[in-house]
Amino acid sequence: MIKNLIILSVAAMISLSAAADHHKSGEGIRPFNGRDLGGWTTKKPASKSKWTTGIPVVSKANPKRLLVGLGEGALINDVSGHGEGVDIYSIEKFGSCTIEVEVMVARESNSGIYVMGEYEVQVLDSYGREKLGSGDMGAIYGAAPPTINASTPPGTWQKYVIEFEAPKFNDSGEKTANARFAKVELNGQVLHRDVEMKGPTPSGVTGKEAPTGPIMFQGDHGPVAYRNLVITPKH
Repeated sequence: MIKNLIILSVAAMISLSAAADHHKSGEGIRPFNGRDLGGWTTKKPASKSKWTTGIPVVSKANPKRLLVGLGEGALINDVSGHGEGVDIYSIEKFGSCTIEVEVMVARESNSGIYVMGEYEVQVLDSYGREKLGSGDMGAIYGAAPPTINASTPPGTWQKYVIEFEAPKFNDSGEKTANARFAKVELNGQVLHRDVEMKGPTPSGVTGKEAPTGPIMFQGDHGPVAYRNLVITPKH
């Protein structure tokens, strides 16, 4: 009996640990557990990956760098600049959903949030810019520049809330409706409403549209960190 109780206790602890790694708040899924890269993979070559976990710290010697501090909580691309590293994406796939995520960019750095691995919301140090283009922070890359500059200074945490509608397909696999960004908010300010995507953004995971796809973070354009990623599927 005691042995059975010990086994049950250990099993319960493992179950609780697994639940913490894939925590659900209501229907909100957390693909990143804050501790390691379990549940994630990268584009090839994997040997170029500089993704790690920890606490991002802006380098005092070079504010264009993010250093990796000891601790848990953030997914960090530990590169020194453009051209290094590779993109990272979740193994789990999603369709229509709401995405909440916080991002930190170093000075003059660049990344991107690829919804379903194919539709990019731009991440860039755009703080203080008056004229905004399709490559600035908050742009839906190649489709729509941000309507306002909601960026905070580099090295600060900034929060996106992205409401997304996946493309629709019939039983023959033919697309019947385009993907659509219903709303994109940055730091509590609305940047976009009802932006239709006629096709995928270049440099995604597959370059093809599908009913579901992963969340991808661009990792070959500069140092960046992500945390508090919550994806709530729409049913």
